[in-house]
This record gives sequence, C-alpha cells and structure tokens, in this order.
Amino acid sequence: MSGPLAGTRVVDLSTMLMAPYATQILGDMGADVIKVEAPAGDPVRGIGPLKNPGMGPIFLNVNRSKRSLVLDLKNPAGMEVLHGLLQTADVFVYNVRPQAMERLGLTFERLTALNPRLITLGLFGYGQDGPYAKKPAFDDLIQGAVAIPWLAHQATGQEPAYTPTAIVDRGVALWAVGQVNAALVHQLKTGQGQHIQVPMFEMMASFVLGDHLSGHSFDPPLGPLGYPRMINRDRKPYRTQDGYVCAMIYTDGHWKSFFQALGRPEEFERDARYHSMTSRTQHIADIYRELGELLRTQTTAHWLALFERADIPAMPLHTPDTLREDPHLQAVGFFNAYEHPSQGALVDMAYPSTWSQTQPGGTRHPPTLGEHSIEVLKEAGYSDPHIAELIRAGITRIPQ
Repeated sequence: MSGPLAGTRVVDLSTMLMAPYATQILGDMGADVIKVEAPAGDPVRGIGPLKNPGMGPIFLNVNRSKRSLVLDLKNPAGMEVLHGLLQTADVFVYNVRPQAMERLGLTFERLTALNPRLITLGLFGYGQDGPYAKKPAFDDLIQGAVAIPWLAHQATGQEPAYTPTAIVDRGVALWAVGQVNAALVHQLKTGQGQHIQVPMFEMMASFVLGDHLSGHSFDPPLGPLGYPRMINRDRKPYRTQDGYVCAMIYTDGHWKSFFQALGRPEEFERDARYHSMTSRTQHIADIYRELGELLRTQTTAHWLALFERADIPAMPLHTPDTLREDPHLQAVGFFNAYEHPSQGALVDMAYPSTWSQTQPGGTRHPPTLGEHSIEVLKEAGYSDPHIAELIRAGITRIPQ
C-alpha cells in the first residue's frame, strides 16, 4: 500500500453508512482498515439489488479497502480478540452510542489504558452534554432536526421533504476523516492518542446555519434567519424550450457578461439591481423570476452555448441515468469495471482527488462477511487450532 496513510492501522467497529464511508476513505488513503462485524454482519449488506446474499450495492460502495473480521463481542473471547487488535491499532472508529460502548467496557479510559497512542473516534447522533444525549439518530432524523426539509418547503412551497441523498451521513463522514487525520498528526508529534466525538446534530447544525444564520449572526439580530437566495422559490434548474439548464450567474462580472452576451449591455448599466451582491440579494426574487422567464424562450443548447461564450458557470441537468454516461466522467476514468472474486464483474468509482506522490485509491475489494477472519487472527498471533475453536464456538466465522 502506497497511500498517504500506509502503515496506519484502523479498527472499524461501525455499520450502516456514515462511519463506514469515513473508514473507506481512510482505507483508500492506504490505512489497513479492519472491519469488525457481528456474526450477522453489517445490516447494509442486505440492501439490494443483490447478486449474492450480503453483498448489496450500498455496502459495496462504502466498504472497499477493508478487511472483514467477524467477532461476537458479547462473548468474552471475542472481546479479548478486539482488545488485542486495539493494542496495536492507531485509530478506533465506532458509531455505537456511548451508552452501549460503556456497557461493552469500551470506554476511552479503558482503551487508552490498553494503548496510550490510540485515537478513538465516535460518530453518533448528539453531543453527550445535552438532553438528546441518549437518543438514536439516522440521516433523515438529523435532516429534520437541522431544518433541511423546512428549508426545502420555504424554497418550493411544497410539503417539507428530505434531501434524496444521505447528505448527513456522508457530510459527517467527510468531517470525521479530517478529524482523524489531524489527530494522526498530533499522534505523530507527541505519541499521544485522544478521544474525538463527532455528533451528527451539532455538526450538521453548523453546516446548515453557516448559510442560514444570516441576520442572527449579529447580536441583536440585523434580520431574520435564512439566506434569501437559497430559499428563493425560483432558485432551481431553469426550464428551457426543450428541457432544463443549471446556471449560476452570481458575481458582478457574470451579470455584466450575461447582458453583453444577450446584446443588451445598456440594460445592465441602467438597472441598479444588478450592480452589486448586496443589491442583487435584496431583489433576488424578482431577478430569479425574470431570469426564469427569459430562459424559457430558447433551447438548452442555445443557453449552454451562450453561457460558455460569456464564461458563466452552467451545466445541463442530469438524471442518474445521464450522469452515469456523462462524457467528462467517462474521459477522466471515473467509472471502472473490475472483477470481484466472489461477485464477478462490478463497477467502481475512482477516488475523486489527484495526488502527485501518494495517490489514494481502492486497495482491496469490498469483503464478504468474515473473508479475512483467519488472516487477521493469524496476524494477531492465534494458532490454527485456536482459530478453529473460535469458528466452532461461533465467536468468529468465515465465508460459507
């Protein structure tokens, strides 16, 4: 493994989407990620469509670059194995609620006694100093709790609706990767580990309110909450004569260039609404409505060509089907076919950043349940007879 985290060991006690996505990125960066699964496996394994049981597409897309070790942590022998792994690990990631971790005896105090260098990262719903501390959390719940569906209602006038992608799980995961890497720098400098908690609610509240705290950024407030441009009902893909176009006419230069491309430069000069970010924000509802009416008069191809000439950011509106065939993604090799040893031909997505020296990328295929149990246990010093006994007792398992 040659990625920037080569030589780093991560023990991953997580399921579902959020934390597994974070540990996949760490694995793509070269870390040796050991995914510890209960005998029943990560529940996301069962989300279809399925070619074989336990290997659904969402699991495949957040669990590459890992090894799967099955451990029954309700059995003392299984917990003993985990303790041994943590003694040699750099990072321990989990998304179990802190109350359950305490019942398992996996508190930071206990873990740091095992390994003072260990970084422990907990991803869960809510900070532990507030009244929501013990509540369970999922993506949809946190979306609602931080007002995303209500903002969608303000913007569309329709019933509040969740964003149709796991924006909380993936957003918190990306935040968590940054926390781990910073903690690894501290560990490298000092030899010390530390405990990091990333609560979904607080992280996403900062995410949303970074845009929408607005006038309440001041004390006393200078205006209401909400960024007018983002909650404007006409902030949406613009309908054209034959489809839709996504355009972002945003800066002073964009608007001036747009009116020049239309052959109407004098209109920009005499309409003060367009002259600054402040004035456009004040009149954004009228500006977006008028722009929407104008773009209906020509085809998508016409407007994309005009925006290209005017150097205005614009893109066609993709569907998932057309995104799969996007010419840019095809040209940069974003989708890659590969052969999985048990699932056959699969499609993988490339690591979405480019490094000059230590390029990250997938290091292992997504594992079947328990695929690496024997391998990891042997590395931990267990003999063949001992491993056979762990399998017989159901403390670990291997693929059937």
